[in-house]
Amino acid sequence: MKTIAKLLVFVFMISLSGVAMSQEETEQSQEQAYEPVYITMTTTHWSDNPDADFSDWLETEKEYFENVTSKNDLIISSGVYTHYFTADNSEVVLVSVYRTWEDIEKANDVNMELIEKAWPNEDERQAFFDKQSSYYKADHKDEIYQSMSYMIPETESDESRIFYVRSSDLAMDGKGSPEKFKEYYEKVTKKSKKLKGYYTHRHLWGSNSREMSEVYVFDKLGEIEEFFEEQEELAASAWNDENERGEFMKEMNKLFTGKHSDYVYRSVPELMK
Repeated sequence: MKTIAKLLVFVFMISLSGVAMSQEETEQSQEQAYEPVYITMTTTHWSDNPDADFSDWLETEKEYFENVTSKNDLIISSGVYTHYFTADNSEVVLVSVYRTWEDIEKANDVNMELIEKAWPNEDERQAFFDKQSSYYKADHKDEIYQSMSYMIPETESDESRIFYVRSSDLAMDGKGSPEKFKEYYEKVTKKSKKLKGYYTHRHLWGSNSREMSEVYVFDKLGEIEEFFEEQEELAASAWNDENERGEFMKEMNKLFTGKHSDYVYRSVPELMK
């Protein structure tokens, strides 16, 4: 039964994510198969030890980033995101992106090699990682996602940015049409002037097999409200007739159960790859 459920999840994921153009192609290019990437997310928490010293947290993480993460070619992208508006102000989310599932495991081996090269002295290495681990609690949560083809690559910036994450539960009952989501993406989301980036990803391994997330990137928190207003205007322009627009949204929303969660994080630009 579990195997059947996993197969159904995989089939639905492919039907939802495999029909869009690669963002790196021009509009004149022929449509090609989208190649997803694999995303690991570790949600950890700041240490609640009253004696913990966070004054050099960034410098410590920069040292690890420069010696390990930035030199590991199997990690094609990574970032650290801290709580801004979430249910838990102690959250720290560590994200890494890989080309293949196999690269996730291979990258760990490369990390170990880079660690031993950066800190060849065993005692110094142990001292460094003891200090690094002192910033966080021992408990954490790990999830793996697969990217979907609906995306607007983030524009570059040296400043901290706002990442609004909308995590929705897929209905997975066969009543919704992935084509409706694609149409909304093409006619509304893709035409936004407010977004600095947009990504979608789907559960692959973790606690919630229904999870699908949309990540919206902004420079400032206030731009989120402006974006919502812009979306309404773009939707009204795409579907002039109010009844037609309402019917479209009704059909598109059949993809989801109606349950969703909202999170707002802030990036740490010094730790972005």
